[in-house]
Amino acid sequence: MNQHVGIGYRKDFGSAFLNSEEVHPAFVEIAPENWIDVGGYWKRQLQKVAERYPIYSHGLSLSVGSPDPIDRGFLKQVKAFLEEWNVQIYSEHLSYSKCDNAHLYDLLPIPFREDAVKHVSERIREVQDFLGRKLVIEIVSYYTPVAAEMTEVEFINAILQEADCELLFDINNIYVNGFNHGYDPKAFIDQLDTSRVRYIHMAGHEKVSDDLIIDTHGQPIIDPVYDLFEHAIKKLNGPVPVLLERDFNIPEMKELQYEMDRLEAICTQTWDHATLER
Repeated sequence: MNQHVGIGYRKDFGSAFLNSEEVHPAFVEIAPENWIDVGGYWKRQLQKVAERYPIYSHGLSLSVGSPDPIDRGFLKQVKAFLEEWNVQIYSEHLSYSKCDNAHLYDLLPIPFREDAVKHVSERIREVQDFLGRKLVIEIVSYYTPVAAEMTEVEFINAILQEADCELLFDINNIYVNGFNHGYDPKAFIDQLDTSRVRYIHMAGHEKVSDDLIIDTHGQPIIDPVYDLFEHAIKKLNGPVPVLLERDFNIPEMKELQYEMDRLEAICTQTWDHATLER
């Protein structure tokens, strides 16, 4: 079993995952929205998974950038779910995905502005107070900025400070944003408050033109993203969990394990070396 690297658990490969001897994650990640109130066969499958692996969660619909009030009914369900499955990490997207209680089924960017910092931070603090735990927010991919008055990294650092939350370091998203918006992703990482990194996501993307790549989670990780991952984790004080995301075009289990092993090797080399130096 890997020590640091986990994988998202998908119903698409549920039985293959449980029956395979070829995949050995350190943990699994699930979206609470896909499992809250699920019973019968799939709850029994999840119980089997939980017997083998720690479960982390990555939400889809909290919409911390929304103008709507936080949905307390939904949060109550999330809190019960996290407690039932002993979930140690609850992460969500730094995005806007709901308005007037209508789900947009996309993760839209929040304006990089001081008033947005205050609005989002207040909502994150409300969520944290209700759940009794830190929220781990993800840097999302986006394809156009909206009414920006500050840089993206200034915006993220300001929210981390004001909300006193933690950070999900999505390395592929940083690479995608750097490519699409013309900035150096390593320089971006160097400016981030990495002391708050609690969790890392790694995934693949698709290049659709010479000046556009799309964050798909449907392709293998490319070498430049592995390189950016190594650069990123050298900035951390120590190990954090690393997730391999693969949402569709699911390959054979051994191919997923190959990617996890490659990530694990980078983690081990980086963090073990740092320990020896100290």
